[in-house]
Amino acid sequence: MRRLAALVLLGMVLAPPPAATTETAGNVTAFSGSGNSYTITADAAKVRVTFARADIFRLWFAPTGTFTDPAANKLAIRTDFGPVSTTTADAGSYHRISTSALTLRVYKTPMRFELYKADNSTPVWRESAGLTWTGSQAYQRLSRGTDEQFYGTGLRLGEWALRDKSVPIAVDNKWRENNNASPAPFYLSTAGYGVMRNTWAKGQYDFASTVSTRHDENRFDAYYFVGNSLKDVLGDYTDVTGKPFLAPIWGLEMGNADCWNASNPDYTGDHNRARHQVTPDVVGYADDARAADMPSGWFLPNDGYGCGYKDLPKTVSDLAARGFRTGLWTQRSLSNIDWEVGTAGTRAVKTDVAWVGGGYQSSFDGVQSAVDGIERNSDARRFVWTVDGWAGTQRNAVVWTGDTYGTWDDMRWHVPAIAGAGFSGFNYASGDIDGIYSGSPKTFVRDLQWKAFTPALMTMSGWGATNPQPGYHDKQPWRFAEPYLSINRKYLKLKMRLTPYFYTLARTAADTGVPTVRAMALEFENDPTARGNATSGQFMAGNAFLVAPVVSDTTTRDRIYLPAGNWTDYWTGKVWTGPGWLDGYNAPLDTVPLFVRSGSIVPMWPQMNYFGEKPATPISYDIYPSGTSSFDLYEDDGLTRAYQTGAYARQRVEVSAPSSGTGDVRVSVGASTGSYNGKLASRGYELDLHVASAPGSVTADGTTLTKHTSRASYDAATSGWFYDGVLHTKIASRSTGVTVVATSVAVHAGTPVTGSPSIPKTAWKATADSEETASENGSADTRSTSPPTALAGGPRSPPGNGPTRRTSNGRPSPRNPDGT
Repeated sequence: MRRLAALVLLGMVLAPPPAATTETAGNVTAFSGSGNSYTITADAAKVRVTFARADIFRLWFAPTGTFTDPAANKLAIRTDFGPVSTTTADAGSYHRISTSALTLRVYKTPMRFELYKADNSTPVWRESAGLTWTGSQAYQRLSRGTDEQFYGTGLRLGEWALRDKSVPIAVDNKWRENNNASPAPFYLSTAGYGVMRNTWAKGQYDFASTVSTRHDENRFDAYYFVGNSLKDVLGDYTDVTGKPFLAPIWGLEMGNADCWNASNPDYTGDHNRARHQVTPDVVGYADDARAADMPSGWFLPNDGYGCGYKDLPKTVSDLAARGFRTGLWTQRSLSNIDWEVGTAGTRAVKTDVAWVGGGYQSSFDGVQSAVDGIERNSDARRFVWTVDGWAGTQRNAVVWTGDTYGTWDDMRWHVPAIAGAGFSGFNYASGDIDGIYSGSPKTFVRDLQWKAFTPALMTMSGWGATNPQPGYHDKQPWRFAEPYLSINRKYLKLKMRLTPYFYTLARTAADTGVPTVRAMALEFENDPTARGNATSGQFMAGNAFLVAPVVSDTTTRDRIYLPAGNWTDYWTGKVWTGPGWLDGYNAPLDTVPLFVRSGSIVPMWPQMNYFGEKPATPISYDIYPSGTSSFDLYEDDGLTRAYQTGAYARQRVEVSAPSSGTGDVRVSVGASTGSYNGKLASRGYELDLHVASAPGSVTADGTTLTKHTSRASYDAATSGWFYDGVLHTKIASRSTGVTVVATSVAVHAGTPVTGSPSIPKTAWKATADSEETASENGSADTRSTSPPTALAGGPRSPPGNGPTRRTSNGRPSPRNPDGT
């Protein structure tokens, strides 16, 4: 989407509430109902309480007594989960409605609601005043708990902990800090609930000492979700509004969007762009990527603005021959989507602000039309990118942050923005790598390296700084010179190897609503430090990886918070023990601070540059033994919707190990159960165990494996083991699972972190801009064969000064046995 700076649609900017008479619900004059539905009357006003499930109910308020439902069933697509058993009682000052999960009190004088757990004594929320309306707006006001924290409201461009913040639930297409790129009328609380306003109307949520939420309509309609954890509440919310879609597996690879048909007379941009004259020119960029050994999976070779396309079927075919899928970036409409998908073979759509920028229902329906166009004309899965999403958009599209800039400051607020989007059910949230405007080789590298740990990522070319040479404004990672080229390759190759891990997490999100990228509060909600914005500059990628991006022009990262437990530095193998802050982390340009949680099991593919380039065998399991842990690998054909009818397989891996000291480590890799088109009949296994000592012996299904005394011998063998600070075990190809036992090994003990107990925002907010320096000059030539030059910041090893643990192909390399 090219920035349309002058586009400000009418009604998109929040205005102060108009002066109007404010009314509040009066005394209850009637109460009736049974089963799952109750009606409460207060003079002319009525409230309908309907239970969708024991832990989910709808509070629907009509000030005039006439119920209206503009959203119909578009937001809440499932509200019938079967019969709900409720009980009622008149408690004197209030009526009580109870289920097995909650109790709702309806106070009589005046009408006011309070929500409790099923015990009717543990408060969830309390209205500080009755429901209020002005004729054009409706409010709910709740008393705030002493340490209550709030999250959600969509893809908010900034910090995700919302206590004391005022958040617009509105579209403005500014795409700057503290705006919402895709607002959602939903929030959740550490008190154990979430609430979605069932509306298309814009609103404002104030999380002050009195929590006040309003929308600009003369009605109140909300679904409430009660759970024992934030993940429970997200599960409830997405049960009603829809689970995140399961992307095609190539959708987890990097994509690129640009106009390649600049010779079209209708094009509004530069008609002389080199190598962008006709749509098939994109194939040259695909060749560049493959020649640079750079993983990438898809292109969007059309952006509208008069660009259009030509020779689309041949372009799709030629890109497919190089391992790329093709989509279209649509500026105007979807009028040709049946031919584009059904005949030409496109498989993705990126919507544009020019036709979805009004947001709300029009944008929502536009995205649905794109989904329908893909699925009506193929057996493929939906893969749509959009801005201006809303509640429920998670079931249809990737949401991204709009037209942002390649600056350190933009990068700073992107980290919490993308992590925080998960609090609204968005499993796929993204921002253009290094933004769409400005940028530099250095900011590109830093932005790519942390976004490699998010599910969906894309570069946007055509509007950045002149790069790599006059006449070009490209932002493909293979267009940069060394050392940037090699660093970009390093992280994209690691992302490709991690595909089975991220794809399993994508299926987990589709099943549970729990996103892949998780704010620290979502994974560690009982940790008081993790619950607030002190940790908003880092995130969890699944439950294994802690990523702490570097978002300023520095080679040292301070204030990394490690929660309780042991955390292994991915690059050096050094083990730290939390909770606490890690300061002074040495992070030269090629190193993003990355830690693996103790007990993690991470599946990895062999190295490849795109899905289907080679069979996914042997599969590696990268294991950090500590106590008992497990991982359920998910696999399917990666392309079609056949998984919806059971065409998939799962493989469970279980690990038992000492929690400390020395003992046996047992890894049980179960058989892969289930089937799908293209499933391997057999595969090999490599198990990399991060343990502190060599084993006494290693057996596979009771048979002793050969010990190799050199890495070369191990690599040449079909089975056996080798220890170089990591215990590498190789099992020959088989159609069944395997149980591996390593005897008498020591598990790692960690070094306690002792850094600062606080994390002032100024410690990680950048003040420098991202414009490239004269010495960087943006030059790039993928023909260069020179090795990477020395990077600023000195040695490549983070704290501990051990040797770099990972080689360019992602395999562990030697380090000292003690983990340093």
